[in-house]
Amino acid sequence: MNDELNYAEMLEIPVETVRVNKREKRKKAEPDLKEQLIQDVNERVNAAESDPAYAESTPIARAPEETVREKREHRILLIEFVAACALCATIFFTNIFLPGSAVNTFLRGLFAGEEAEAADTRVYTDFTLSPLVNDTVGADIAVSNTGVLSFTAEASVYPPADGTLLAVNGDAETGYTVEVGHSDHFSTVMSGLDTVYFTAGDDVKATIPVGYSDGEGEVRVMFYSDGSLIDSCTVTEDGLAWS
Repeated sequence: MNDELNYAEMLEIPVETVRVNKREKRKKAEPDLKEQLIQDVNERVNAAESDPAYAESTPIARAPEETVREKREHRILLIEFVAACALCATIFFTNIFLPGSAVNTFLRGLFAGEEAEAADTRVYTDFTLSPLVNDTVGADIAVSNTGVLSFTAEASVYPPADGTLLAVNGDAETGYTVEVGHSDHFSTVMSGLDTVYFTAGDDVKATIPVGYSDGEGEVRVMFYSDGSLIDSCTVTEDGLAWS
């Protein structure tokens, strides 16, 4: 206001005639509260999208928990494993420190029984010998003083008793030799065969030919008891027999 009066005096205008109009300062318009709220919300949303801290995280896959039944089965298996280990340890220590204990006696008897069942203790006299060739062939079978049987004929050759073919040796040019085991103590060796129908390890029957002879060479048959040649076989009208 003083500036206006000074300016009037400079122009030699009577001060009384000067009317001073005072300009009122305009107040700044206050922003609308609704618009301000919307703006604040938009700013926060934009800040959340640009800030890595607000980025969506991938959910962590979790393995399904074991059911009560699975836990029970695992517990049973663990108990069985521990029991088996304890049994093995008991047998081991009793074998070392208590060889005459009831457990060891029982186990020895058990395994001894299995071995007795597996063993074939029959001797050669327990077997009834079957013909070596078919009756229609009419081969003349000779027996030497040492008990070796021999014949020359074109015929299929049969084992004298059921058994297992233990070995096959030779070839088609020199002739095949086969060994048949009938028990743990009795076996038969047949040589001079031109063809063999089985391989080692096969079971053979007295009613099925084991080989073939073309009749050009001599077929020899020998019986053994625990590795010793048996000389007590004879040839009768009814076939082979022990003398």
